[in-house]
Amino acid sequence: MVVTTESIIGEILAADMGAAQAFFECGMFCVGCPSSAVESIAEAAVVHGINADELVDRLNAYFAEH
Repeated sequence: MVVTTESIIGEILAADMGAAQAFFECGMFCVGCPSSAVESIAEAAVVHGINADELVDRLNAYFAEH
């Protein structure tokens, strides 16, 4: 899986729940939130005040290993 800032959080987690760790490491603990099913990384980054590109890099590194 290749993740971009426009990737939907719910789709990423559906592909591999282990990816949740990357969200946790960036300070996003709401991966079970109903909004995550339809929210993009870019949208969530604004709401949570995190760097979307950093999260995308972490997620792509995770998927490269798994």
